[in-house]
Amino acid sequence: MPRLTHDRITWLTYAQLGVWGFFLYGFGPVVPLLRDEQDTSAAVASLHSTSLAVGALIGGFLFPVLARRIGRGRTLWLSLAGIAVGAAALSILRPLPATLTAVVVAATFGTMAVCGVNTALTEHHRAAAPAAISEANAACAGMGILAPIVIGLAVGAGIGWRPALAVEVGLIALVALAAVVFRVRLPQGTTAAAAAGSRSGRLPRAYWIAWALMGLTGSIEVCLSLWSADVLRSHAGMSPGGASAALSSIVGGMFLGRLVGGRIALRVAPVPLLLAALTVSMVGFLVFWASPIGWIAVGGLTILGLGNAMHYPLAISIALAAAQGQADRAAGYSSYSMAVGFGIAPVVLGWVADGVGPHLAFLILPGFIVVAALLVLRLGRLLRPHPTAPSPATPARV
Repeated sequence: MPRLTHDRITWLTYAQLGVWGFFLYGFGPVVPLLRDEQDTSAAVASLHSTSLAVGALIGGFLFPVLARRIGRGRTLWLSLAGIAVGAAALSILRPLPATLTAVVVAATFGTMAVCGVNTALTEHHRAAAPAAISEANAACAGMGILAPIVIGLAVGAGIGWRPALAVEVGLIALVALAAVVFRVRLPQGTTAAAAAGSRSGRLPRAYWIAWALMGLTGSIEVCLSLWSADVLRSHAGMSPGGASAALSSIVGGMFLGRLVGGRIALRVAPVPLLLAALTVSMVGFLVFWASPIGWIAVGGLTILGLGNAMHYPLAISIALAAAQGQADRAAGYSSYSMAVGFGIAPVVLGWVADGVGPHLAFLILPGFIVVAALLVLRLGRLLRPHPTAPSPATPARV
């Protein structure tokens, strides 16, 4: 059984992903507040979400280039500096073009930070990488619970959301200070010469199946984030405020699932654990979708969060392990799948919801789960070790 060692490099990468989580999960509550400030329509305000997808595409392209040129460790610190710039700009600037640009900047460098943390943990922990990546994403989700609370308290106190979001800059400064005080140096990763020799190689089929899997599971997450409150209002009879607050149950479930799942990942292989996680997600969806009672539907969302918790950590672990020495390029490409899922799935679900209502439209999600499970089964067959054929010089035993 692999052993996960929590050394200084591990804790530092957890903190680096955690500070990105503060911005990412704090961004959701900020969008409607920006809409009120800028006096725009919901469609125009949603361009801020589109900016996240644009930043993910740019960051996915830039990460392997920068990791090859300046090293993975320096790229990670550059990423945190870029997140700080984007968060500060969003906290200060008010015109719509400026806030859209700020989100693109933050998302670009945030995506690079995610890629850097995933590849650093994969290289540093090897067989224990799925557990380490799961715990790192638990830190991200944990900050995701904290960020909306900080923003809500700031708005309630009358100081507005901008000072609360600017806390991101202070958090990044604290992480950098801790790295200096405790003298933690991140590994630089693949050398430029080695990376140059591998970047023209083709990524294997197992990687691309894992790539598609990340797009599907990312689609499930974003659809739940954007549309489940509507289902809670229309089907479970919850108030708008209660339905919006109930979304924290998904993040809470993800935090707990990733924390516990990291331990389980040390004992269970990624493919069967991912199938189990998809099964839990399906059970949670059925409870959420079928119940006309608010607290039961919210319980279903919590179960969904528990299952969804392990989708991304396990899929990216499989993808990077299958990349065969091209981890930086593979991590960069993985952000494209998430951007595609985030950009297309909510639009499709919204289009269907316009015709049949959000409750029936949500039946798209179990379809995503079933297709994801089929992809995991295919991965299991591809990654299964093949028995070694007996050598002609050594007769096989009868």
